[in-house]
Amino acid sequence: MTRILLLGAGRSASSLIQYLLLHAPTEGWYLTVADVQPAHLVPVLAAHSEYARAVPFDVHDEARLEELVPQADVVISMLPALFHGAVARACVRHRRHLATASYVSEEIRALDAAAQEAGITLLMECGLDPGLDHMSAMRVLTDIRARGGQLTSFKSYCGGLLAPEAEGDNPWKYKFTWNPRNVVLAGQSTAKFLDKGHLRFIPYQHLFARTETLAVPGFGEFEGYANRDSLSYRAPYGLENIPTMLRGTLRRSGYCAAWHALVRLGLTDDAVHLDNAATLTWRELVEAYLPTGAGNLAARVAAYLGLEPQGSVMQRLEWLELFTARPVGLANATPAQLLEKLLTEKWALQPHDRDMIVMQHQFEYELQGERYGHTSSLVVLGDDAVHTAMAKTVGLPVGMAVRQLAQGHLTQRGVVIPTQPALYEPILAELEQDYGIRFVEESQEPAVLAASTSAK
Repeated sequence: MTRILLLGAGRSASSLIQYLLLHAPTEGWYLTVADVQPAHLVPVLAAHSEYARAVPFDVHDEARLEELVPQADVVISMLPALFHGAVARACVRHRRHLATASYVSEEIRALDAAAQEAGITLLMECGLDPGLDHMSAMRVLTDIRARGGQLTSFKSYCGGLLAPEAEGDNPWKYKFTWNPRNVVLAGQSTAKFLDKGHLRFIPYQHLFARTETLAVPGFGEFEGYANRDSLSYRAPYGLENIPTMLRGTLRRSGYCAAWHALVRLGLTDDAVHLDNAATLTWRELVEAYLPTGAGNLAARVAAYLGLEPQGSVMQRLEWLELFTARPVGLANATPAQLLEKLLTEKWALQPHDRDMIVMQHQFEYELQGERYGHTSSLVVLGDDAVHTAMAKTVGLPVGMAVRQLAQGHLTQRGVVIPTQPALYEPILAELEQDYGIRFVEESQEPAVLAASTSAK
């Protein structure tokens, strides 16, 4: 029997738990789900007591971590990324495999040699983004290279959004389907990418004002903004000499301009505590960020930011109740913490809501003297507010990767991400065949690509 320990059972873990329970009887797995509030797991695990249990676990309790890890053969961490380092070190000490959906941090990367010496795999970046982005991109890149193509441009975008019917009267067309804090603090480091051989930087204060428009067949237009360091994926993808490379985040049209207004107002600042009372109103907070003046607050904000008073950006800000007597409800907080609290209420996913994952890769390459293009698009819809598209696309690839690891098919040791066909091909095939999660591929011939380029 293979013993699997899942640390953390938050909003992204529902599909992962379902997958592990589905395959536990046939694969010979015994699943322990460790969560700070295990009571909510009792109904989920009730019918599977012979091969699953829930136990309490506080991420700050190092002794408890040291107790649980040696009892497992494979550890899955769905904890916040901040805690993966401690889990990985425990896995190395006790020679236990680890799988996560999070980025390889420098802290994890430093454990590569120790993990190899311990004979274990620290399987990282195996969720959605990072995860499915690597797998799907590498599949196309491998095919292009096999035909003799030379990559000249690679752009990759992903976003967790709302299904069209769930957008309703929400002008932002957005609700939280994952960690709200990560959304509020998104982009707070300079974005770095390559454009036609030139290194480009976008500082945070300009990030949401510089977007690209993308079209996804059947789902309309989206806008994308650049993510952090796009260049870090040149080596893993074998694209060290590519002239253009960019990774970005997708939102519905209009979102970024409104978020840019929040940035300019100072409401996404997480560095300074305001020493405020919880009874401070949003009107008073916004007023405090404006030059001294009198008159209608919304009109003054529009003038300060150079916005149309009745325009779409101001409509989005007013919908958030930023200019009302609504209390901020949190004392001695940063502006970002106050904004997060507000948005957690305004952007809460309701039980009837369905979310949507959209991912798109754009490739350009040269083959036999001609320029070609290729687009790979993925759209996944959630079932409801629990079994979300985010939970599916984060949790299922992790579960499938663990299955490969437990079956002994993944033999690479040390720190590993899913860029090898032996790992990603079975996962992509299983996602398509069993869950209908598939990428739609569209190729552009030289004439079509030339027309598209000239139109821009």
